[in-house]
Amino acid sequence: MPTHDRLPMFRRLARLGAALAVVVVVVGAWVRLTQAGLGCPDWPGCYGHITPAAVLDQIADAAAAFPDRPFEYQKALHEMVHRYIATGLGAVIIALVGFSIWNRRQADQPRVLPWVLFGLVCAQGALGALTVTLLLKPMIVTLHLMGGLTTLGVLFWLSLPPERSVTVAPSLRRLVLVALALLALQIMLGGWTSTNYAAIACPDFPTCQGSFLPMTDFANGFSLRHTSGIDYEGGILSGAARTAIHYTHRIGAVLIASVFAVLIWMLWRSGSAWRIKRAALAMGAAVLLQWVIAVNFIWRGFPLWLGTAHNAGAVILLLCTLTLLRRVWPTTQATATR
Repeated sequence: MPTHDRLPMFRRLARLGAALAVVVVVVGAWVRLTQAGLGCPDWPGCYGHITPAAVLDQIADAAAAFPDRPFEYQKALHEMVHRYIATGLGAVIIALVGFSIWNRRQADQPRVLPWVLFGLVCAQGALGALTVTLLLKPMIVTLHLMGGLTTLGVLFWLSLPPERSVTVAPSLRRLVLVALALLALQIMLGGWTSTNYAAIACPDFPTCQGSFLPMTDFANGFSLRHTSGIDYEGGILSGAARTAIHYTHRIGAVLIASVFAVLIWMLWRSGSAWRIKRAALAMGAAVLLQWVIAVNFIWRGFPLWLGTAHNAGAVILLLCTLTLLRRVWPTTQATATR
């Protein structure tokens, strides 16, 4: 195959990896929200087997091996499906590394980021194991979520073709980077809210427990000291600590929406190219979608499908923000992402 034909194949493979990463993140959210994170209390198998169906034939052995964790087929199935898809994603990333070596003589072939992905997927495997063995310790689960989203972001970035040069003020480029950083912090805070089961701490909106100043406990809500050996499924924090987490996540949502609104307004007034304005508008639509999902999630009593959709909305917003970053920070063949 001619060398110049290989890079589009690399991008298509990265696009496949990004699609798989989206599925991994969303299915992971479903696993977490259905409290199936310990559906298989061992790793990488499930009660010592490759499939949950195999456990059904040896229920007595499973009960003896894990007396504190009775086998529940549906939860085990949720967890193992998540692991199967993650394994497929790992295979795609290994293929990308191989592709980058094979195509290394092409000037614009990314060579560093595929290895970054390989490191990320190895770290994700370790965090997945720790998630189970440390009984859903909130910091580990949150890091596992952020690792998955980072993997998705890098794969998506690699799948984007180079953009031609554009004229954008350096201050606007920096503001897009600031917006991306704030979004990462907000997503991490959302993960902390989910892993501490704090979503239901504020069952009303726009108030929280009927007040704009509810009783909170920030010291315990954001303490990173968690005793080992405790089962964190369902959460262990007090109501006031969970309220502090949830309320902070709401404040973060207001801040993100404000920053993104200012960014869109500035890009629109700057006379930027239409493709940049389209990317900015798409990002704004994603922010609005997240707000609609979040508010309805609360008003409708926290249904699982809306909780999962809220995680999917975060993925969409991340991808829209990365697209905008590529549009305002174009690459050429001479300066392609390495």
